[in-house]
Amino acid sequence: MESSGEQKITVALAGNPNVGKSTLFNTLTGLHQHTGNWPGKTVGVAQGQLRRQNIEYTFIDLPGTYSLKGSSADEQIAGEYIRADRADCTVVVCDGSCLERSLILALQILQCCKCVVVCVNLMDEANRHGLSVNAKRLSRCLDAPVVLTAAGQRTGLETLLQAIQKTAGQEQKLRTPTASDPIEEAERIARACVSRDGQDGWNFQRKIDRLLVSRRFGVPFLFLILLGIVWLTVWGANYPSMLLERGADALYALLTNALSGLPWWLSGVLVDGIYATCARVICVMLPPMAIFFPLFTILEDIGYLPRMAFLLDPAMARCGGCGKQALTLCMGLGCNAVGVMGCRIIRSPRERLSAILTNAMVPCNGRFPALILLGGLFFPDAGTALVVALCVALGVVGAMAITAFLNKTVLRGQDSTFIMELPPFRRPRLGQILVRSLLDRSLFVALRALYVAAPAGMLLWIFTNTSALDKLAALLDPAGLLLGMNGIILLAFVFSLPANELLIPVILMAITRTSLQGTSGLGQQLLQNWFTWKMAVCTMVFTLFHWPCATTLMTVYRETHSIKNTAAAFALPTAVGVVICALLNLLL
Repeated sequence: MESSGEQKITVALAGNPNVGKSTLFNTLTGLHQHTGNWPGKTVGVAQGQLRRQNIEYTFIDLPGTYSLKGSSADEQIAGEYIRADRADCTVVVCDGSCLERSLILALQILQCCKCVVVCVNLMDEANRHGLSVNAKRLSRCLDAPVVLTAAGQRTGLETLLQAIQKTAGQEQKLRTPTASDPIEEAERIARACVSRDGQDGWNFQRKIDRLLVSRRFGVPFLFLILLGIVWLTVWGANYPSMLLERGADALYALLTNALSGLPWWLSGVLVDGIYATCARVICVMLPPMAIFFPLFTILEDIGYLPRMAFLLDPAMARCGGCGKQALTLCMGLGCNAVGVMGCRIIRSPRERLSAILTNAMVPCNGRFPALILLGGLFFPDAGTALVVALCVALGVVGAMAITAFLNKTVLRGQDSTFIMELPPFRRPRLGQILVRSLLDRSLFVALRALYVAAPAGMLLWIFTNTSALDKLAALLDPAGLLLGMNGIILLAFVFSLPANELLIPVILMAITRTSLQGTSGLGQQLLQNWFTWKMAVCTMVFTLFHWPCATTLMTVYRETHSIKNTAAAFALPTAVGVVICALLNLLL
């Protein structure tokens, strides 16, 4: 379409999961959409623009699908868009290292879309395994343009854009199948167009996979990986946290002197309320996130998370779930709202709802700082990492137990089968990992926390100086004592509904009142007051099992369109936390 001398081309990117489609999208558009080396990562439709030589390309990144008639929500989104043939050009992204599998979808698209370009991606990986693709022969077999690319290395992208420009608007004849079975036709084309040179490069990976997904070695290795990540997070966060506390203390003194001429209530709101709460949030949460996210992203990038799903699938199956729920729980470690959205990859509506309702039982990044701080106070040195790792494991066990309860009561139904490809191991892209984890994740979450921390700090200061805080804490004190905590801690959980990162800062604000002396020694400030070992244990348990944050609850509502399901997502983890904390209070 022409507009003021500028041509506009809408391009749909379609393909199987894990063929580098989102990486291609990010490379072309410059947008930093999150990509990962495991199937089903893209669960929505993203758009991005690229201007090149008076042409504006609008790329639409569709969710990965194996068929145009898929049953999961993300596959249905992709199938409906492709069948409607809305784009000026549809680019079918195929995996050059496993072309036969990708051709099945490509043949379906060629039979319903008039302008198609076949992009054989991941050719760098295919070459490492001794595979080569004859693009000209493949183009003749498919009656469509074929371009070989390696999106991660920006290879072949200019050729792809030229093919899109040439193909868009020039209707091709819809392809008619040459065999009754599309699998048989894909196999024939792959045999004719793919050749192998040298030794099979997959043998070593198969040997590694036999160890990683074996019953004997897989689960212990998984726990060691988790323990190692938590230990590095705890150990590495100590010194940066100390530096941040010193800097916050210095800035606190400067602000106090600079605002000394203001009315006491205004300086109190600004310094002891807004600034103190925001500073504590940053000191508590930023260092662990800046370490945890890159480490977790490396696991995601090399392709370990699908192996984790396969390891947990037998246990999930006994609970009435499936291995894909394990992937959504992994996503929940970063953000429960993202984990809830990721449940779209689960085909069964019953299993999908079960995964949505239990995702918040896995601690998200906002709860890690509280677990690390409290664990470090009462279980110092290496014990902190072990305790936090056990907390994560306890969260997974809790999610599995509630999944089993739901599937045997209100969500009864036939179990589905679990089929998922194991993507090849890939070398981590360290530059992209740092950008994605530190900017797209850590910085984004920190800014989101500050967005709610500022008004929360103001309200806390007002409540503290009007005796409203004491009245609210006294009102909640009986329930808090029943759960092994007290009214102030329970009130802090209520105030942290907008963001879990607020829990420890709110507790500190409540116990120090207006006599805040900077932010240093956050843990010691807890110990110097009434915080005991028993309270710490019950607080850590309730940190694991309580209502999700407001963002997660809103996401549950958007995904289920049900107030009842949203209320269930609020009540289920809270009920678990209440029962466990009440029992601990009696036993400890």
